[in-house]
Amino acid sequence: MNDHVRDLASVRDATERLLSAVAERDNADVTEPSRLPGWSRGHVLAHLARNADALVNVLEGRPMYVSADARDADIERDAPRPLEAQLTDLRDSAARFQEAGAAPADWSRTVELRNGVTDAAVRVPFRRWIEVELHHVDLGIGYELEDLPEEFTERETAFLADRFAGHPGVPPTRVTDGTRAWSTGRRSEGGAEVTVTGPAPALLGWLAGRRDGAALLVEGGPLPVLPPL
Repeated sequence: MNDHVRDLASVRDATERLLSAVAERDNADVTEPSRLPGWSRGHVLAHLARNADALVNVLEGRPMYVSADARDADIERDAPRPLEAQLTDLRDSAARFQEAGAAPADWSRTVELRNGVTDAAVRVPFRRWIEVELHHVDLGIGYELEDLPEEFTERETAFLADRFAGHPGVPPTRVTDGTRAWSTGRRSEGGAEVTVTGPAPALLGWLAGRRDGAALLVEGGPLPVLPPL
């Protein structure tokens, strides 16, 4: 069940964790590579700020981005900024997102995201929470998948399992941490062909493309290759 008010509070808390952690860095740290190929930490921070504004656009009925090229150009423009400019932009864009989320609205309405993807408005705060938490990990500054809130890890695992459900290139797969289980991949009347077991952070890391799955136990075949997010 999605609760946009509760998710907005979770976004605010996650953003404060991120801001506090980034504030301990220096200008040189911002230029260092992140864990995302081809992106510095400045790229990640710039993306987070522009994503907040893009989701304000979504909530207010405008296109998420003017275009894919404009999105990329904005990130490249903002990535080299010094630390204080990055922090100010992150704070200000986060505040704009919270303000848009607090406005009276029909949260059951359908909104359009990137590339023609649609979703219920009520899920937009959770989508922002995903951005903040996973990109905090991507910065490589001491915040790891194991540090993510348990509720977030469980919901994001379910979200990603659902995203890959029905994908023809992924075999019918059962994903489990030993307590909870999710189904993903091609649908099959015969049930799962492959079972992937491991700690919740490791499962999320594999599903989110942040880890190679080496820590997971795989039965019934090789570890499925997941499409890019």
